[in-house]
Amino acid sequence: MSWQSVVTVTVVLIAAVSILVSGGVAASASVVADGDARLESNEACAAIDSPGELPGESNSKPRIVELYPNPTTDHNVGEYLTVAVPPDTDLGNLTVTDGHTTAHFPNETGSGPIAASTDKTATESLTDDPVVELEGTIRLAVDGDDLELKNEDEVVDRVSYQQAPLAERWHRTDTQGSADADGIWHPQDGTCLSVSRADPEQATAFVLPDSPEVPTETLQGAEDRILLAGYTITSDSVTDELIDAADRDVEVAVLFESSPVGGTPQASDDVLERLEAADVDVRAIGGEGARYRFHHPKYAIADDTVLVTSENWKPSGVGGASSRGWGVQLTDADLASDLETIFRADFSGWDTQPADDYRSETSFVEDDHPEDRPTFPTEHTASELEVETVSLLVAPDNAEEATLEYLASADDEILIKQASIADDAAVLEATIEAARRGVDVRVLLDSTWYHEDENDALREELTDVASEEGLPLEAELVDDTDSFEKIHAKGVIIDREVAIVGSANWNQNAFENNREVLLSLHGEEVGEYYASVFEADWEANGESWSLPIELSVSVFLALALAALVGYRYLQFGDERTLECD
Repeated sequence: MSWQSVVTVTVVLIAAVSILVSGGVAASASVVADGDARLESNEACAAIDSPGELPGESNSKPRIVELYPNPTTDHNVGEYLTVAVPPDTDLGNLTVTDGHTTAHFPNETGSGPIAASTDKTATESLTDDPVVELEGTIRLAVDGDDLELKNEDEVVDRVSYQQAPLAERWHRTDTQGSADADGIWHPQDGTCLSVSRADPEQATAFVLPDSPEVPTETLQGAEDRILLAGYTITSDSVTDELIDAADRDVEVAVLFESSPVGGTPQASDDVLERLEAADVDVRAIGGEGARYRFHHPKYAIADDTVLVTSENWKPSGVGGASSRGWGVQLTDADLASDLETIFRADFSGWDTQPADDYRSETSFVEDDHPEDRPTFPTEHTASELEVETVSLLVAPDNAEEATLEYLASADDEILIKQASIADDAAVLEATIEAARRGVDVRVLLDSTWYHEDENDALREELTDVASEEGLPLEAELVDDTDSFEKIHAKGVIIDREVAIVGSANWNQNAFENNREVLLSLHGEEVGEYYASVFEADWEANGESWSLPIELSVSVFLALALAALVGYRYLQFGDERTLECD
């Protein structure tokens, strides 16, 4: 009998004995839930939101708190630096130099954050801070620079930066003046949000292709608003529901990615034309210097109901014609409001354009939509389940940090289902570290031809690590199955108490550069739901387990006795590429 079988038998026996002794498994006050509260503070966001409010010594002298070296303007006209100065500071004594050229601040007083530029008029359109015009010459080099801020002859601050990304601002996060000042790059007008939490009592968990009716019914129920965000949209049935909603005077707005990998599908052209004709407000987001590498979320807000899924708004996605995807629907006014804030911020950004303008300048590409699609059985029905809390995770703002916290908090088991995983992903390393702590880890990956080679290489790599270090770590590619065509889910289950459902693929581009939206669902019922789907898909892959024939009754009883004796000691706690789809 394999060690996995022994572990499984022991776990089953312990659970059974626990139920016998206690009358049920105690609800876990998860470490994850406690960790989630810690995530609600985001120091980087605080620095971006209040660049002049640095504590301690930093407020006693002028400090450089923001740089914008690479705006989207011609020749970087309007580039600026922002300094935070104490109240009523005489700016006329300040100069800034890169060691080659020097510019002087104007002879006036100032307080708080002040943007300084050699072209005040151009800069005023790029920042909400008051702007002063520098006298002299200073250029913020795109490929990096070393800057000194002087008060007369005294150097009061130094900052250095490397390559400046297009349309991104550098925000200081430390409180001391030094050449190694800590900071982060952040897109112009990009959000920087902390994890928000809601407390709905129930959520409808569902998977695809089994339950395509859930997204449709979500849209059908709207009376006041539908805000729909996606990567691509080609579904005629979804389009019908949006137009029907607009006809009954529901506010309908749609936001989608302007430059998906491989091009915008031809089917989108017809969809956009129909939506425009129905006076639906549709915008495309993207382009040079856009806030996000890809707008990749898949969610909808219908009144106070939120639907988040891993699937695109197309027949093979939410239509249930191909992909194994995960989704969740729940009603909560606070959560809907928080997600609406994200939608409105993205929808109204400078890097969006109306659908009619987008259509006039876009070359659509033929998409492979076979007429005779297979049909799949409904093996996992949508279920309305109890949840303890729900957290809204957003990339690039906080989703990676949150996911790493969840993985670090795992005590017993991590189940991961992904289309693919990049070997440079921080979440992958955190998963391996969890296995090194003794957490049982299983990873199920897609075997579609465009994922097969990289996923097979990752499986071999993880198998070698597990063998060399003796880790409880397994990875498999899903084989042919009658349940779906391909894995497109981007999900993880922690200790069967937390399930993360959403759009983020496990690669650094998704977490660091894309707009992604995920929900972490806390509760045993919802955790078990997605775990049961995972187990079924794993077993369909030829990995099912049954009681080994060589396990004798005496051994079984001995294990049971050991489990019973040990019960008193149990303690139940409260894309290597830029490919997107």
